[in-house]
Amino acid sequence: MWIGTYPAAGAGTPVGQGEGIWRVDLDPATGGLSSARLVVETPSPSFLAQRGSVLYAANEQADGTVSAFDVVGDSLLHRATVPSGGADPCHLLLDDDASALLVANYSSGTLAVLPLDADGGFATGGPDQVLGHTGSGPDEGRQESSHAHFVALDPGGFVLVVDLGTDEIRRYRRAAGRLVEDGIAAVLPAGTGPRHLAFGADGRFAYVVGELDVTVRVLAWADGAGTLVQTLPATTTPARSGGRVLPSHVALDGERLLVGVREADVLARFTVRADGLLDPVADDALPGSWPRHFAVVDGWTVVAGQTSDDLAVLAADGSAVGTIPIPAPACIVLGHGVGQGERRSLQE
Repeated sequence: MWIGTYPAAGAGTPVGQGEGIWRVDLDPATGGLSSARLVVETPSPSFLAQRGSVLYAANEQADGTVSAFDVVGDSLLHRATVPSGGADPCHLLLDDDASALLVANYSSGTLAVLPLDADGGFATGGPDQVLGHTGSGPDEGRQESSHAHFVALDPGGFVLVVDLGTDEIRRYRRAAGRLVEDGIAAVLPAGTGPRHLAFGADGRFAYVVGELDVTVRVLAWADGAGTLVQTLPATTTPARSGGRVLPSHVALDGERLLVGVREADVLARFTVRADGLLDPVADDALPGSWPRHFAVVDGWTVVAGQTSDDLAVLAADGSAVGTIPIPAPACIVLGHGVGQGERRSLQE
């Protein structure tokens, strides 16, 4: 697994303090983690994506950049670094034909399109499109402007941007090889602060995490638009330290929906019913703190504990299997080749 990290002092602190991309091995039989090692230093690589033998890192800093690395055995060799098209890039997604890398820039609220050449390198010295947005929400501290937090592809091929700042899911269609603004796919209740989403296997439902109002919302999805059909608390577990509970990442694993919740420091489990709605199952306590991101690998859930400086592994029943030290982990990506499985794991 490739692990992206923040500076050791955490998100938003000065970059270039030795942070970088780590590699960790997972034993699929036991869930054991081993051989954690820093492979390459690069500034604040808070999100990663892979296409074949090329690994991409969003360098989350005010002067945002994206770096490409060639995977050579156990090593990463720097290929190029280009502007991200905005400030604080926080999410990357390969377009459906792998011809471009889509970048969500959080602080500037922009979606950038980085064209890729045939072998996965950057085709130009930067984005060929930067698409911005205006708006705000009721949370003055977090929703003073647009904040693009996540990019997704909907079942019909639209490109979606989850905008935490405006409580919207923005929609873009394709025309003559470019993305064109196509309105708003869904408007969430004021103050939701949507962060990440996941589509069900048949594409009829989208599951959206509300970071600011601590919710999971189910949207019935059709023709590039979502209609709210269910709202549930993301967790019923209070904050460990009395701070603000903040849901983070969401992913589907078969009929399970999983949500990482910071400050409560749990992985919330839901069952996806046949009608697409959710039933709460459990809040599984994590051995670490501040679950920034997680990935389900061979049935094990590997969780990045940003402030506890570790990776934790949970079994399917929510029990903790073990941990391994990693400084300020922010993203987990399974090493793999090109194919449908790659695009699925990147969306999740």
